[in-house]
Amino acid sequence: MERKMRKVVFAGSFDPFTRGHEALVEEALRLFDRVVIAIGENVQKRGFLSVEARQRLIEELYAQDERVEVVIYQGLTGDFALQIGASALLRGVRNTVDFEYEKTMAAANRRLYPQLTTLLLFTPAEVADISSSTVRELVAFGREVTEFLPQGVDLKKYI
Repeated sequence: MERKMRKVVFAGSFDPFTRGHEALVEEALRLFDRVVIAIGENVQKRGFLSVEARQRLIEELYAQDERVEVVIYQGLTGDFALQIGASALLRGVRNTVDFEYEKTMAAANRRLYPQLTTLLLFTPAEVADISSSTVRELVAFGREVTEFLPQGVDLKKYI
């Protein structure tokens, strides 16, 4: 009997992709056969990095791992996940504020998409203080952000 490939969607803005995101992807790769990093595109909102630059950054980071796919999508994450045959949605939780928000979203998604499981993973303590918004603010003030980004990522290359 052939085993069905387990695919999870890790959706977000990833503006920019941080060490916290990377830690969650690494954990997801231990649990799933394929991780689809789905960059949500909101055409009404201009990001720090273009969605294409975010996609390129993440693709370059995982270029050696065929289990990771990076896509840009619009619309509801659940609809997208079903279109690509995913069985689960991955969400990261850094603190209690994240938990309350994600719990509410998971309940809504369970109503709308009962065939999808929402998996909440806690961000490892050593990177739980990192957020994309913090990185953007530090960059705006000319500060160095290397310690917040995956090893080898030079943000200037994507701006």
